[in-house]
Parts: sequence; structure tokens; C-alpha cells
Amino acid sequence: MLWILLTAAAAPLQVARNALQRGLVGDAGPWGATLVRFLFGLPFALAIFAVVALLTPGAAPQSSWRFWIAISVGAFGQVVQTGLLLLAMRRSGFAVATFMQQTNLPLAGLLGLFVFGDAMGLGGWMGLAATTVGLGILSWPSRAMTKGAWTGSVLGVASGAAMAVVLNAYRQAGLALEPAHPIYAATAAVCVAQALQSLGLTAILAMTRPAALRAVAASWRESLGAGFCGAAASAFWFSALALAPAGQVRAVGVIELPVAAAVGRRLFKERLTVRQVVGGIITALGVVVTALG
Repeated sequence: MLWILLTAAAAPLQVARNALQRGLVGDAGPWGATLVRFLFGLPFALAIFAVVALLTPGAAPQSSWRFWIAISVGAFGQVVQTGLLLLAMRRSGFAVATFMQQTNLPLAGLLGLFVFGDAMGLGGWMGLAATTVGLGILSWPSRAMTKGAWTGSVLGVASGAAMAVVLNAYRQAGLALEPAHPIYAATAAVCVAQALQSLGLTAILAMTRPAALRAVAASWRESLGAGFCGAAASAFWFSALALAPAGQVRAVGVIELPVAAAVGRRLFKERLTVRQVVGGIITALGVVVTALG
């Protein structure tokens, strides 16, 4: 099925984007590296939307307060989520931070339940419990675990919580903009969000950390790579979500976890302990059960 191929393509692109951003943290700082994702991804997002718009002649987007509130919440939340993830990677490692961020699925389910009334079945709650256990094993401090690594695990969970808000906000934005053409609405929402993120974060850094902007400009080659991977990943994720239920898409997206572990070991010389591997496996299983439940 097409949605499976789209999800399978999105997961490694997301890992590649995170890896490229992590490499920029040293010079640009976490918020400069966060800007890279949106500023350099915007041209690619616009190009993707242009193709989708040409293929969707009957689309009739409707601007409303519901759309602008949802897209603003999603855009702001994604900036916070990306910054937290980069800080987590810096403190606890690439793979562990990626594992911890997977809290976004069960947290998104809880948010959907209490805010939007999306009920979750027994399988979903069982998956939520398994994910919680896995994350506890993964983040439990060992004698050799430094304070920074523990802080990184907490930041990873916070990043997942922010992503839970973002997922629900972007879903509502797409439904408000053009419910009859979900792929069109999704790619349009990505463009609006990245424009807001680029303008807002550039203005803040210009006032507070102009050196970070210079570092981003100096590393434009790496920044283009991160921007392309981010825009393509977002387009694939939202297109897959337009073709299949979110639970199924997120279940296939779990392939991000072993990819992240392999990248962390290959590029950043990170080694996972047995406890971390066991915790990561339980977390991944919990995410799958939650998605399918």
C-alpha cells in the first residue's frame, strides 16, 4: 500500500534530519539548529505544496480562527519540541533521546481522549502501560549515569509531550482548512507553520543570539540537507496520515527507533547498554500496541 511506503520513507528521513541538526548544535546552539529545520525546509515545503496544488484543482481552502489558532499552537509547539530534542541528544545521546521522544504517541492518545473525546480501546491502554514501563527502564539512572544523561532523558520525554500537542494541533488545522482534500490541507499547513516558525525564530535569535544566525548561515550546506530531509519527512508523514489511520501509520513509523540506534552508533560512536536495549524494545512494542489498539 502507498501509505506504508510513504511512512517507511518518512522515518529514516526524520532520523537523518535529526542527525544533521545534532551536528549543528555545537556552533549554532540548539535554537539555531532548530531554525535550520524550518528556514531551510520552507523552500522545499513550498515546492512540495506547489506540486500537490497542481494535482488538486478542486481544493477550496477556508481560512478561519480555528485554523489559525491550531496552526499557531502547532508551530510554536514544534519549535519547543525540536529544541528540547536537540538538548536531549546533547546530554543523553542520539539514540536514547529518540527513544524517549516516542512518548508522543501515548501522550497524544491521552490528549485526544481528554480534549477531543477520542476513545482508546483496551489494547491502547495496554500499549500505554508497556510504553511507560519501557521508558522507565530506559531512563532509570544507573550508578554510571551522569546527571546530564538523566536530564537528557527528562528532556526527551518533554519533547515527546510537546510533539503530542503538535500532532493534535496540526490534525485540527488540516481539518479546519480543507477537510475534503486532506493531502492538500496537510502540505499547505506545513508551509504556513514553517513560515511562522522561520519568521518568529529568526526575529528572536536576531535580538538575543545573532551569533547563532551567523553560524546557521555559515553552515548552509549542512542546513540545506537538514531542511530538505525535514520538509520531505513532514510531507510523507502527513500524506500517509491522509491515506490511513494515525495508529497504523505510527506503528509502521516505529522503524525510526532501530534506525536511530544504528545512526547513533555509526556517526556519534554511541553504545547502548543492555538495559537501554531492553527498555528500547519494550518501548517500541508499547508504541506498536498503542497504535494498533
